[in-house]
Amino acid sequence: MNFRSAICYLILVTFLLALAPPALADDTQSPTVIYQTTFSTDPRWVTNNPSSDYWDSKLGMYHFGIEPSTGNYAYYPDPKFDTLDYERGPFRLEYDVILNRVDAFANDGATFRLGFSGAEMDPNKGPMVLTQFTNAKFGRIMWLRMVTNGNKMTQVNSQHGDTLTSGSRAYDGPTVKYELNKTYHVTVDYDSENALLSMKVNEKTSGNEIWSYFVNVAQELHGMNRIFIGSVGDYGPTGIYATGYIDNVRLTVPAQASATPVVTVQDTAITTRPTPIPTTAIPIGTVPTAYVEQTPQSPPSAVLPFAAVALAALGILSLRRKE
Repeated sequence: MNFRSAICYLILVTFLLALAPPALADDTQSPTVIYQTTFSTDPRWVTNNPSSDYWDSKLGMYHFGIEPSTGNYAYYPDPKFDTLDYERGPFRLEYDVILNRVDAFANDGATFRLGFSGAEMDPNKGPMVLTQFTNAKFGRIMWLRMVTNGNKMTQVNSQHGDTLTSGSRAYDGPTVKYELNKTYHVTVDYDSENALLSMKVNEKTSGNEIWSYFVNVAQELHGMNRIFIGSVGDYGPTGIYATGYIDNVRLTVPAQASATPVVTVQDTAITTRPTPIPTTAIPIGTVPTAYVEQTPQSPPSAVLPFAAVALAALGILSLRRKE
């Protein structure tokens, strides 16, 4: 191989190495898990109505039966056993839900609520981040509601142009309605840096997003310490229900925001419960599908670096033979 050929080989090797993706360390860090449960074991949620709100050990999910004006609730954690190690900053709350029944009644029907709040769990008192599935004036629509620590309330829903509820912040896309007996994955993100709170609803089976929207946060949220479902603060008519199941409840914060370890949900049963409020037993309906993790991306191929090294070796051997 002459000098000119050697230069060509070196140029080709350099070009191949430049195309190869660099072997960098993975900068993406998994979020810090504050709380999670798949309800495969006793989640130790506190309830004042165990006939309607209870862990279904056979299905591995949590059943709810929410009736207005009864003040029923179920929440985690029981302060006698656990705490949620969150004070302030960004977070993500997500869960699966299937609604078997959401009764309508004039303009004030039943409502499913799952929220992240302080000890009062009242939709009208802060701090409160609340997701809702209602069946009232606009039919079966979804809501995101926020009440700051200073009791400034903001809410939006999936009804097009509901300025009466949301003012100029009203959702302006096409109206989106949920269906009964279908599993949805709900995600709520609080971006404290940009003062935004958003909600996204996906069909569980297909993964398709059906609705998402956001509200601006006028005052930094902090001090939430309960994940709950229920009808505290709902003074609608009795005898109507929102029933179904929740599953895969998870609260996380960005990795850089906290080094808090995962909260382990023990199997020990709660020794005492508040006095139950009697309600009519609710029949079991369709159950959610199993949670499916996303498939991680494949690592970059190492073919190009090996090809470059092989060409370089061939060039060196050829030069030695010529010598």
